Amino acid sequence: MKFLILALFVVGAYGCGLPTFPPVVTRVVGGDDVRPNSWPWQVSLQYKSGSSFYHTCGGTLISDSWVLTAAHCIGSRTYQVYLGKHNLKNSEEGSIAITPAKIIVHPQWDSYRIRNDIALIKLQTPVTFSDSIMAACLPDAGYVLPHNAPCYVTGWGRLWTGGPIADILQQALLPVVDHDTCSKGDWWGSLVTSSMTCAGGDGELASCNGDSGGPLNCQGDDGAWEVHGVVSFGSSMGCNYYKKPSVFTRVSAYSSWISQSMASN
Repeated sequence: MKFLILALFVVGAYGCGLPTFPPVVTRVVGGDDVRPNSWPWQVSLQYKSGSSFYHTCGGTLISDSWVLTAAHCIGSRTYQVYLGKHNLKNSEEGSIAITPAKIIVHPQWDSYRIRNDIALIKLQTPVTFSDSIMAACLPDAGYVLPHNAPCYVTGWGRLWTGGPIADILQQALLPVVDHDTCSKGDWWGSLVTSSMTCAGGDGELASCNGDSGGPLNCQGDDGAWEVHGVVSFGSSMGCNYYKKPSVFTRVSAYSSWISQSMASN
């Protein structure tokens, strides 16, 4: 059963995790421009500088009023959440920028050890679901993805280490790396906990700066896309470093916190 609280927010013809324009996904490893509106829960978290807003992190719409992102994306800046975007440089029909009404960082967020890197943003006004804006599904509480599960990271992060931020939303296939492998000494070791998910690590593709807070998208048996991870950290040696897969906050480890935070706010 999908996360029960989400059903309270999903209305009309738009069910969670089922885009009108499904993503073009293959088993080929490669970063590509996405099909427009194929990941309609992807948001751009933007900060204000002067009179303009600039992309800083990704996020995932999980209801008509709530966005999931990373705790390390949140600071003392003024933010807006941009939904329905494909190309950050262009004005696009159906996209909308909304001010946060409330930002809830996990109370045990530890920036030193990178623990509990998860946050929720309540939108000032609920969104109306459309072809370009809809919610992702949440996974069952406690569910752990199997080794090599084919998942996709999406975001506007840097196209390569030290490279430019992408204008067009990107997707990349990142197979899941199980905890036993990811926690080996020549991988991430003890830095990775059981509340995290690793994906990638082949030295070719990974999330990069600017992807933080965005989703690890994995397709369920029913065909709906679920957000299983929140982009948390990667190697300081580069975005695509061998045996240093992208590390995500495992969403299913925080099901209770997510539901309680949404219900009480």
